Amino acid sequence: YIRLAIQEGWMIGYTDGTFRPDRTVTLEEACTALLRLLGYDTASLAGSFPGAQLNKAAALGLRDQLGRRQGEALTRRDCVTLFYNLLTAQTSGGQVYAVTLGYTVTDGQVDDSAIALENLQGPFVADGSSPLPFQPTTVYRNGKASGSAVLNQYDVYYYNTGFGTLWIYTGRVSGKLTALSPSTTAPTSVTVAGNTYPLTSSAAYKLSVLGGGAVGNMVTLLLGMDDKVVDVLTGAAVDTAYYGVVRSSEKILDDGETAAVRVRVDVVCTDGVTRTFTVEGSTVYTAGRLVCIQVNGDGVSVRSLSDKTTSGKVNSTATKLGILTFAEDAEILDVSGTADTAVIDAHRLAGRTLSSSDIRYYTLDSNGQIDRLILNDVTGDTWTYGYLTSAASTQDGMSVSGSYTYLVDGVTNTLRSSTSSYSVETGGMAIRYDSDGSVKSLRNIGQVRLTSLGSTTALADNRQYDLADSVQVYLIQNRSCYLTSLSAVNAEDHTLTGWYDNFGCTAGGQIRVITAVAK
Repeated sequence: YIRLAIQEGWMIGYTDGTFRPDRTVTLEEACTALLRLLGYDTASLAGSFPGAQLNKAAALGLRDQLGRRQGEALTRRDCVTLFYNLLTAQTSGGQVYAVTLGYTVTDGQVDDSAIALENLQGPFVADGSSPLPFQPTTVYRNGKASGSAVLNQYDVYYYNTGFGTLWIYTGRVSGKLTALSPSTTAPTSVTVAGNTYPLTSSAAYKLSVLGGGAVGNMVTLLLGMDDKVVDVLTGAAVDTAYYGVVRSSEKILDDGETAAVRVRVDVVCTDGVTRTFTVEGSTVYTAGRLVCIQVNGDGVSVRSLSDKTTSGKVNSTATKLGILTFAEDAEILDVSGTADTAVIDAHRLAGRTLSSSDIRYYTLDSNGQIDRLILNDVTGDTWTYGYLTSAASTQDGMSVSGSYTYLVDGVTNTLRSSTSSYSVETGGMAIRYDSDGSVKSLRNIGQVRLTSLGSTTALADNRQYDLADSVQVYLIQNRSCYLTSLSAVNAEDHTLTGWYDNFGCTAGGQIRVITAVAK
């Protein structure tokens, strides 16, 4: 390695001819070597060593996020930072260094995903017994870091041995196959339970008429990365139960092989996906009703559920609710009104005590752990939040109308109603929409003057408020609102107002909107 470094001109050793690999490396020595990698030799730098090298390294961004000065030795962490900065620095020829190595750089960042995908193996479908060809050091399950590399039957997985990383996906979709597009002989997508999914080539053949598939079959799709169908189960292997709340239900004429009146039910399942099922019978299910959808090779059935509650405190690590433990991939759905829903992570509930009235239903997996949890308006996350910039209502005899302009994530929206008005003022607001996109509710939310602001919490009148993950920050200037970032405002330079959901939700009360006015 020393010979290679010398041959390439990256290092030349000490003036006495020695090369001392066991010694620590100083900031100026490391910068000098990396500048040579970028094509900057001593002749191309202005000044003498080490000032010239350190100045050039700073100008190129090599020293960004590196708190070291001349003469100080570098740690391994310092070197990692230095080499990452090297990847996005410009060479003497004007190119980004990582690009010369064949990598992709977007907005000044190396595309890590492209590197990981370059040597990705998979997809594979687990058979429940075959071992992995390596021992992973990092595991992601359904996109989240996991401490378990256990593969259950029909899990879809990928791995990169160079990264020591394993990706596991457990997503499955069961129901009647209702469409293959663009054709039944060479499909690229499939529609099941009202949703459409892209196909891998092997799954496409299996579903096509050439592979024995047909529209109308009961199937289970095994989903991998990007919800792409990797494999298909049929017959007795199709056996899935969905739990959720009814969004809508109606009788329809099913003119299949035999014309009959059936019931179509749209259900928001605990994973947050709305699925559509057509079932036998004449029962129309009211919106908001808890149901279980059972799918097997013979068809689909719907069963109404009574509330099944528990209670207790969620611990600080969000791994337990009272005496019950959360499964690692537990699905949690918060429901308010008839069918306003929000998917939440267990950490959203950390430290909160849930009463029996907060929980509508839960199920346990084979290990006795909570794998599904349906909450009763616990978080306030079922609302959409924003900032109301204008509100006006008029009354003409018995008729009331209103006009409202508001911002959501910086996008201006206007609501005009000739039949109703809302008792609201400019400021932070919460809004709800019907399934057709129309507004069904609009209200102001609580207001506090913030005295300090952090990255996850804010302080007002000696009370600490959590900031919502999706908190919106607006700078108000000259009566106009500009969407900005949390890091761009502070309590020293701005007058800050926090707007929080004050609906009385057990795990609510989060700051949803912040407005800032320069002092």
